Amino acid sequence: MKQLPDTFLFYLGHPAHYHNVSVVIRQLAKKGYRIVLVARAKDVLFDLLEGLPYEIVYLKPKKGQGKLSLIATVVKREFILFRLVLKYKPKLLVGTDIVIAHVGRILGVPSVILNEDDAKEVPFLAKFGFKYATAVFSPNCCDITPYNHKKVGYEGYHELAYLHPNYFTPDKSKVEELAGSGEKYFILRFAKLTAHHDEGKKGINLAVAKQLIAQLSPFGRVYITSERKLETELEQYRINISPKNIHHAISFAELYIGDSQTMAAEAAVLGTPSIRFNDFVGKLGYLEELEHKYQLTFGVLSNNPEALYKKVEELLGNESLRETFHKRKEKMLMNCGDVAQIWSNYFIENKKK
Repeated sequence: MKQLPDTFLFYLGHPAHYHNVSVVIRQLAKKGYRIVLVARAKDVLFDLLEGLPYEIVYLKPKKGQGKLSLIATVVKREFILFRLVLKYKPKLLVGTDIVIAHVGRILGVPSVILNEDDAKEVPFLAKFGFKYATAVFSPNCCDITPYNHKKVGYEGYHELAYLHPNYFTPDKSKVEELAGSGEKYFILRFAKLTAHHDEGKKGINLAVAKQLIAQLSPFGRVYITSERKLETELEQYRINISPKNIHHAISFAELYIGDSQTMAAEAAVLGTPSIRFNDFVGKLGYLEELEHKYQLTFGVLSNNPEALYKKVEELLGNESLRETFHKRKEKMLMNCGDVAQIWSNYFIENKKK
């Protein structure tokens, strides 16, 4: 009987999680490893996975409201993953969900949590995930106290695992429908802000969105990408491209504004000026570093929309905006490593023998 190659199981709960490992799984597959992706229904995640040459398990759990419902949902995910681990017998579990740490601990399979948030901002993940994981991959600037002994640190950011120039080249032909005949365009991003760690956090509401559109429209087209349902009057601005091309769209945008952490960081590492408007500002080490060390993104708290409009006006008035941010991006890249290669090397070297 032919022996199967060593298996790596990646648990994906969000489109960003697939992007994080998209290059890594290609590298591992090229080296002959078997890849199994377990994906939970979230936004456009299933669309991103369509057609990929890996073994993919699609999950569509029903999620209720409240803490008891959250616990019940987690238990159900653990039971499902437990059976999948017994079936596929992976050498390593990778993801951002606490369930990989629990199932890995029970079955003796090493687990790696990919994390970019400071532990104090994701207390549930830290207490019930970091604590039981074999390792936690986090940028050097990320504080995961009291679990720093689990940390595998690196100079860089999650977004560089797939948007580093070694792996991603912006292609304008993929976003021709956005720019028309060379017209500038802007991207607004609305997150749901409904995760357990988002409780009490606010972002861009309808009034702020309408003001931003009025402010930006004289300078170019405005497009909205949204996790949440858009109000009728905003629907006309919804971006109409494949989810697989969103990073090309961000690359050529004049400016990104949103209440999503991940997309703000993606814009930053691509050299696109970005503004994040929410209540996480000042609390996440990696975005603070991108803002204060490299000036690639700007944070504004949700209780100060006037500061947001003022920052937009300032950036719109900068005639050398793209050139300035390109130089800042290059400085950042000089200081950061090849994150995908760092992760791949660790997975290969530390899989269970």
